[in-house]
Amino acid sequence: MTEANQRINRKIIEIDEDLCTGCGQCVIGCAEGALEIINGKAKVVNEVFCDGLGACIGECPEGALEIIEREALEFDEEAVEKHLESLSQKEEAELNQVKQLVAEHAQECGCASGDFKITLDDHMCNCASTETTKFNESQKQTDITGKNSTELRQWPVQMHLINPAAPYFQGADVILTADCVAYALGEYHDKYLKGHSIAIACPKLDQGREIYIEKIRSWFDEAKINTLTVMRMQIPCCGGLLGLAQEAAKRASRKVPIKYIIVSVEGTIFKEEWL
Repeated sequence: MTEANQRINRKIIEIDEDLCTGCGQCVIGCAEGALEIINGKAKVVNEVFCDGLGACIGECPEGALEIIEREALEFDEEAVEKHLESLSQKEEAELNQVKQLVAEHAQECGCASGDFKITLDDHMCNCASTETTKFNESQKQTDITGKNSTELRQWPVQMHLINPAAPYFQGADVILTADCVAYALGEYHDKYLKGHSIAIACPKLDQGREIYIEKIRSWFDEAKINTLTVMRMQIPCCGGLLGLAQEAAKRASRKVPIKYIIVSVEGTIFKEEWL
């Protein structure tokens, strides 16, 4: 913000916190970086970053955002440029932190040698936890009723560990699941995971947002997946999972159908739709 910034009567975004679920989709829709999720709610971090054009409004599924006219600091394009540069540096720092955690893991499991590599798409060590494995049907254990006890057909499954170029993602129906979903939804394996390749993530606790977006984009463009199903819990902090998929879809050159499923904490389907 410069000395020229003054308070004037102008258009600016207003957020109804009672309606806001903290899904983060408006944050993605704001090209100026004026919005952040703070304590589970979308906030304008600085009035000078908001241009008042309302590009974020269409991204909000709850109708929590609107453009109003009030006294506010002038929009400052120079300040926005500095702010976006700072956000870029923050994302790079997060990526470096993830790389450091993976490097520490590599040392602990004894593969911090030529078997260890870090790139944006494939930052992992080649130990058992990250070895790309596709299960054969004959490998699946069965229970006494003859039914499969699991519909998992690959390893690994955690988003930081998966390789988006793995053979089980090629042309596949992929399910991107918040890691709490399988615990809440009793029919998860038989009805939803069956026939799908999978990656799990926690949009609230996981670091490396850009890594996740790039891996999803790689599913779209390089792996040429058939469909993507995004499953999340019906809690505000879980909403960012869809935002990651939608941002990846924007960056991808290839269009992929996306199904969106919200699971209640009671283990029922609250919402299911194709976007």
